[in-house]
Amino acid sequence: MKKVTALLMGLVLLLAFQAGSAFADSKLNGFIDGVIGTPYKSGGTSSKGFDCSGFTSYVFTKMGIELPRTSVAQSKAGTKVDKTDLIPGDLVFFDTVGGNNSSVSHVGIYIGDGKFAHSSSSRGVVTDKLNSSYYETRFVTARRVMNDESFEAFANEK
Repeated sequence: MKKVTALLMGLVLLLAFQAGSAFADSKLNGFIDGVIGTPYKSGGTSSKGFDCSGFTSYVFTKMGIELPRTSVAQSKAGTKVDKTDLIPGDLVFFDTVGGNNSSVSHVGIYIGDGKFAHSSSSRGVVTDKLNSSYYETRFVTARRVMNDESFEAFANEK
């Protein structure tokens, strides 16, 4: 019975990872998929290890878009976007230091279908749901740093 359960769990995981993000055929997704699993590294800005803003800066640099280095500075870039109006490529910001006082301490990239990619201090580069019990209560704001041309070139499906 344990073997059957393990086999079924493996199959479920395989199918879950095959599904990909809501924009699986985009260039942006390719940049993100290429670093999923990269370990967390405080101050990290390369595929050897990322912190959250190092991850977002790395991905956007691949698209020729310069972002400020820190999550706080990134939260002031671009144009503010309502959570209900998110599109793939928007930056999403959170208060993860525990105060829930709307101060920004974490950033990720919205990938569609209610999910975002980020560099978690405990799990490295992963995807999570915006409405998870942890992140929903810590959401602070979102910013759009791509213009329509960049969206069409990188985040829209091919």
